[in-house]
Amino acid sequence: MPKELWTAVDTYITDLLIRPDPDLDAALESSATAGLPAISVSHPQGKWLYLLARMRGARAILEIGTLGGFSAIWLARALPKDGRLITLEIEPKNAEIARANLKRAGVANQVEVRIGAARDSLEQMVRQGEGPFDLIFIDADKVGYPAYLELSLQLSRPGTVIVADNVVRDGAVRDPASEDENVQAVRTYNAMLAAEPRVTATVIQTVGSKGYDGFAVALVTK
Repeated sequence: MPKELWTAVDTYITDLLIRPDPDLDAALESSATAGLPAISVSHPQGKWLYLLARMRGARAILEIGTLGGFSAIWLARALPKDGRLITLEIEPKNAEIARANLKRAGVANQVEVRIGAARDSLEQMVRQGEGPFDLIFIDADKVGYPAYLELSLQLSRPGTVIVADNVVRDGAVRDPASEDENVQAVRTYNAMLAAEPRVTATVIQTVGSKGYDGFAVALVTK
């Protein structure tokens, strides 16, 4: 019952507060047709990212994990005309689909999709002195989360907001004895946030069409 109820409420929220959007629908449809996993954020979560970027006044956004570009469209729409979004994707097929979806949505001129392992791309960005970014959204392989946080901090400044998805794992994150490497990775990520003197952070549990999970939200303070 809970999943059906959560999904019904998501539908209610989407119908009430999110206008019909053929470009977002097409992004999900093309991703599904290409066989990409249905792991994009939900419509309400996508709009939450959009609102967060708008409230932050983000002009430079970094996304780690592109998939089909659904969340990238939401984030790019929050940018001012001279803003930019860099999104990192390991799979060339996914990047190709994302680029087509971004172009259809009219935001391709503000978005750069970079192909390669996220850690390698982030290390190169640090070496080249890119950033700082106003908002960083982490939604990629969970085992990489601890490294992504370390590198994201090097691409941040005071005021940067770092958001990581899927850090509750159906509640399994509470179990220190879990044998799931994804659970252990997000436990490490959350513990790093707790110990990191440069940030103040919390985790927000979420329910909806994507099930039971949550976002870690951190503000870089120094």
